[in-house]
Amino acid sequence: MCYIELNPVRASMVSSPEKYPWSSYHANGVGKQIELCKPHEVITKLGKTRPIRIKTYRELFKYHLDNDELVQVRKAVNQGMALGNDRFKQEVEQLSGRRVTTLRRGPKSKNK
Repeated sequence: MCYIELNPVRASMVSSPEKYPWSSYHANGVGKQIELCKPHEVITKLGKTRPIRIKTYRELFKYHLDNDELVQVRKAVNQGMALGNDRFKQEVEQLSGRRVTTLRRGPKSKNK
């Protein structure tokens, strides 16, 4: 969510996510009631009460992703793959029953 909410900031459209008028940050980080914006399950797990969830959500934005992390996120999203360490990816594959890592490109090796 931070990745998405910070897109207008990275694009130099605004200086902070709350300044972008079409952002869900207004609901999740400010507490504004927006009819079209329903709390995602992840948001509801940030705290027991709405004020705690809002505070916790705002704290997520204290730390920005560095360029390498942005590249990793974009690559995973564009390829529809999991983002995490090898153990996490293996667990996701086992639980989902689908491949979540990229295959090696090029011809298959001819091991005999």
